[in-house]
Amino acid sequence: MATYKEIFGTNIEVLASDPANPVTGQVWYNSTDNLVKGNGATTVGSWATGGGLNNGRYAGIGGAGTQTAGLAFGGYSGPLGRTGVTEAYNGSAWTELNDLNTGRSGGGSTGQSPQSTAFYYGGDAGPATVGNAETWNGTSWTEVNDLNTARENFAGAGVQTLALAFGGTPPTTGVTESWNGSSWTEVNDLNTARAYLHGSGTQTAAIGAGGYSPTAVTELWNGTSWTEVNDLNTARGYLPSNGGTQTDTIVAGGYSTVTVGNTETWNGTSWTEDADLSGARSWGGNAGTSSALIYFGGTPPESTPATEEWTGAGAPLTVTFTDS
Repeated sequence: MATYKEIFGTNIEVLASDPANPVTGQVWYNSTDNLVKGNGATTVGSWATGGGLNNGRYAGIGGAGTQTAGLAFGGYSGPLGRTGVTEAYNGSAWTELNDLNTGRSGGGSTGQSPQSTAFYYGGDAGPATVGNAETWNGTSWTEVNDLNTARENFAGAGVQTLALAFGGTPPTTGVTESWNGSSWTEVNDLNTARAYLHGSGTQTAAIGAGGYSPTAVTELWNGTSWTEVNDLNTARGYLPSNGGTQTDTIVAGGYSTVTVGNTETWNGTSWTEDADLSGARSWGGNAGTSSALIYFGGTPPESTPATEEWTGAGAPLTVTFTDS
């Protein structure tokens, strides 16, 4: 029988502790634990509890950044009303920062922007639907040019200087606008007008999925027009934007006839059911990607501060080998 060295050209390493950054397929002997271990990868995604928001809220909370450097802004809760509260996440806890200039809910945000360059636009400022747009520089928010069509409950995609806004209310619309860093230009509408939908991707390669009344419709944007592709497995709306790219994104939670915790991942062609949120909820916020995401707030009519952290399939996983 061939030995490990004959196959791989090296002996199994003997280490006093597990390596900090093992590569997939690496095997070692932990002399402290007296165990043979290896590095593999997770086969399915999973959710874990993260640190809660300081201010629980729902209704189109804006999100930007990553799972370990995220940003949450805007939204609605009973105690706060329509709010401009902004909070930063460091991977374990949220810290409150400077508020939006115009407190509101139901706006759009750009998930591919880093924590230091977020963008929030449109929304419900109560009593009016507004087109207000604001940029974040890591410290404070600055008013910039408004959307051409004031609206709320729509989806966003892109970054602070190259963004997209599509769908929304009132009334329910498919209007799409493109942002070049200084002004908005109306472009081709969604094929299916809707609100409360998921959006992610870039200004020229976005995805819009779901919406309410509950629909499973998914459309892709190529910078010029929308094309309908394969539907979500579970029709639903009240979905957060952000969560990846046009070819690799995630949709979690939402509302159909009831609030759900369903999680689905998109590979550029079709949606796959994955592990549900720990608790069913809708209308929260997202920051991150399909492999490392945070979902925060949500569940109207009662708002929650709860944050859940998603680890997608393929994440590093240390396994222990036994003789059984």
